[in-house]
Amino acid sequence: MEVLLETDRLVLRRFTEADVDNLVELDADPQVMRYINGGPATERAEVANDILPRFLWYYESFVPYGFWACVEKATGAFIGWFHLRPMPETGVADQPELGYRLRRQSWGKGYATEGSRALIDMAFRDFGASRVFAETMAVNLGSRRVMEKAGLRLVREFQADWPVQIDGDEHGDVEYAITRDEWERANRPPAAGRDGT
Repeated sequence: MEVLLETDRLVLRRFTEADVDNLVELDADPQVMRYINGGPATERAEVANDILPRFLWYYESFVPYGFWACVEKATGAFIGWFHLRPMPETGVADQPELGYRLRRQSWGKGYATEGSRALIDMAFRDFGASRVFAETMAVNLGSRRVMEKAGLRLVREFQADWPVQIDGDEHGDVEYAITRDEWERANRPPAAGRDGT
């Protein structure tokens, strides 16, 4: 198992071809898919022939970025995934997009924030990123809270042209981001007082 990073409660590892069932089960929950496609499950054939191969392709094409399976340390259970990826259409490698999709049983535990913070730190500290951003539907308040707790700030509202229309589309989409300068300021140790403390 090739591990990207560990947090207090999570392990992020590379996907393998053995993860088809994990992804099929994740995408079978209508609540998980609500803001992706309106709720329908992803067909197993699409996972096996398109989605998982694309995840694996990122490891070779955009080193060190990609998609990572998220495992709960306490149980060893697959609970979802995170990605930190440059957008292929832009070719801008130092401004990766952060994303995540977790099983509903793992919602509300702070896992999405914990994993996001760790990846943002890694992007700036180890990968040389100049900016990290994330996007979601404006009505996806849960995901927006994760972005804010992870240190990203709202930078724009826009209307994406999605192939599938779902409830809430009329309210548009939002982009959150953090720059290297903002990250460095937030992580700078406090200045010592006059007495050196």
